Parts: sequence; C-alpha cells; structure tokens
Amino acid sequence: MYQQENIKRMFLPSISQRHLVTIMRLLVYSHDAYGLGNIRRMLTICQHLLDKIPEISILLLSGSPMLQGFRLPKGLDYIKLPCLNRGATGEVAVKYLGMGVEETVKLRSQLILSAAINFQPDLFLVDKKPYGVKRELADTINYFHQHLPQTKLVLLLRDILDSPEFTISEWTKNGYYTAIEKYYHQVLIVGIPEVFDTVKEYQFSPNIIQNSYYCGYISHQSGLISPKKIRAELQISSQEKLILVTPGGGEDGYELVATYLDAIKLLDTTNIYKSLIIYGPEMPRIQQQLVIQAAANNPQVKVKEFTDDLMSYIQAADAIVSMAGYNTICEILVAKKPAVVVPRCHPSQEQLIRSQRMGKLGFFSAIHPDSFNAESLKSSLMDLSAPEIELTMNGLDNITDRIYLLLTQTSCERQFNHEKNHVLLPVP
Repeated sequence: MYQQENIKRMFLPSISQRHLVTIMRLLVYSHDAYGLGNIRRMLTICQHLLDKIPEISILLLSGSPMLQGFRLPKGLDYIKLPCLNRGATGEVAVKYLGMGVEETVKLRSQLILSAAINFQPDLFLVDKKPYGVKRELADTINYFHQHLPQTKLVLLLRDILDSPEFTISEWTKNGYYTAIEKYYHQVLIVGIPEVFDTVKEYQFSPNIIQNSYYCGYISHQSGLISPKKIRAELQISSQEKLILVTPGGGEDGYELVATYLDAIKLLDTTNIYKSLIIYGPEMPRIQQQLVIQAAANNPQVKVKEFTDDLMSYIQAADAIVSMAGYNTICEILVAKKPAVVVPRCHPSQEQLIRSQRMGKLGFFSAIHPDSFNAESLKSSLMDLSAPEIELTMNGLDNITDRIYLLLTQTSCERQFNHEKNHVLLPVP
C-alpha cells in the first residue's frame, strides 16, 4: 500500500464512503518515433506506479514496434498504435503500413481519442510533446478540456530535449507553450537543474515554471539476473574483464559497434577482455549480419539482439561502451560503472549536450563523434575509472508522489460530482 497516508487523508473520502471509490485510471501516451528510450522509460514509470499504488489501472498508448518484447506488469494493458519513424533527417515517416503519414497520424489520433472516451481516465500522462507526434493528441486534449475537465493532464519531460535554440523555435511554432499553460496541470522533469536547467534553457513562462517540478533522474531497479549468473552464462572467468557495448535501439548504432570491434584489436593483451554486444532490434538487417559475422570470427565477442533486462548485463560488466541515451546513462550511473559514451548528434543534439554536461562533471568519459575512432576509443577504455560522485536518482518516487496527489484529487472530484448529481429529492 502506498505510504503517503497524510496525502490520502487530505483527498480520499471518509471510511464510510470508501466502498464508493473506484480504481483510479491512468492513460499514458508514450512518444515512439525513434528508438526504444521513450517506451523503456514510460514502462519503468508505470511499473513503479503500480508497485506503489495498488488502486491504479494503467492503459498505455504506444506505436513502439518492441512493446510486446517487454515484460508488462499486472495492472497495465496497452493499445498498439501504427508505427511511425523519425529518420536521420528528423522527418516523420510511416514504418510499416502502406499509408501516407497524414493518413496514419489520423488513424492513430482516432484510436487515441476512442481510448480516452471509453477509458475515462483520471489522469493523462503525456511523454515529451504536449500535442503528441504531429498534433495527434489535439482532439483528445480538447475532449478532456470540454467534456472531462476533472481529468488531470501531466507532461513528462526528460532533462534535455534538444538544443535550446531548436527547442524554443519548435515549441513556439507548434504552440506548445500555449498548450501547457491552457491544458496541463503539471510538468514533471526527470532531471536536475545542476546538469541542465530545463525551465531556464527552454525559456518557460512564469506560469509554466510555477507548475514545473524537477523530479531527479530515474533510478532503475536491480537486474533480474545476478551478475554471477550472467558472467557464468557468458563464460567470463574471475581473471577476465567484460565490456558491454549497447547502442540502444541500434538504428544508427552500427558505427559505434564497428569502431569498437576495431578498437579491441588494439587493447593490451596482458589483460583478457571479453565483449558482449547488444546491437539492438532496430539495427538494419544487413548491419546485424556484419556484427554477427564479426563475432563469429572472434571467440572473445558474443552478440545479442535485444534484452528487456539491460540492467542485469550492466551490473555484470566491468565497463560499458554506449551512446548517451537517457535510460542507458541512468542505468550506468545507478550501477556506478565506468563507461565510454559516444553520443549521436543528429537529428537531435540531446545526447551530445547530455554527454558534454555529464562528462565535464566526471560521470563518464565522453568522446565527441568527430573525434571517435578506434584509437580514441582504445585510449578511453584503457583509462577508465568508476565515477566518484553520485547523481540525484529519486525520480520514480517523486513522479509517483505528484501523480498520486493528482489522481486522488480527481477521484474525489468525481465522487463529489457523482453524489451531487444523484441527490435524492424529498417525497412530496
């Protein structure tokens, strides 16, 4: 049972009315146009909410092609939207269906609206974009505003979206600042201003700042498999070092993997290094085959396409080579592992900014893509050490506190409106 009893006493009905309280409903929209980061983060948040708030039911909306590959907790169901994709240019395209972008967005929008009308959520948690991909949430948000005004809207933002110049321009052009002020009750930022001051960098208005909260970074739970078992599975002896390579979803991860395979040929042979490359399900098939063939030719290298339990492998590794995606960085920092981070720079500068800010603070070794080659990677791997400072990682608890408070407010508002509309008139 969730422990915030003081909050419960403020907003839940009296004990005599408890039988009238229904399950609180949370509708979650996960932005899904690129990679696995957003869906992994939203599922982690959903899992934590379900662990801490037994009275909650969650319906997740996502077009992620790997949604079915994750373990889904009891209390959560999902509606799979048609897949969209954001390529290297940043333009949104249809991933699988033989339909145009506008047709597909219209279909997704109608599915989302139908879910909202039928599910009648107490709270709508929106990932990253206030209006969703290509404004696909506009009709749903307008529905809540006109027909279900007690539903609370919450925008979840990772610490860094893109460069301030690009983000401010995009948000102004798309009316995001206005949407937040008009429709959203809170903005939850999974980061801290000491790394990136989101509200200042992106020029939030005083009204938005008033309802914005830094929650800290998301601390992932320990892996499901012990490091000892992972290392035994990979046949890693106590004298050997395991390097884990992970380019996230893998769509643009081949250069990272290929350069790593060249770099390990340069490593000092007095130490025995073994490698596990989790190349990602989004890596193009031809590139996957090249990675698999390279591993077949090197007995010290093993490969894996995907895991929904990356934390187990991070905890088992002696060092990590990765991109600078939000989730992977958080997992590395929670595990306190030495890491070499190589950010992507296109189409967004999010990873570049994160790697630069955190690299300067000493959380890991960061290599700019322009300087990334086998020699620079080998040098960084030879000079690695675990970070000596810690980051604020209480994001899940703070998100849960905020959402619980809003959910219970909505539940009480609905109960009040229900009773008000069902007053028994005296018999004449």
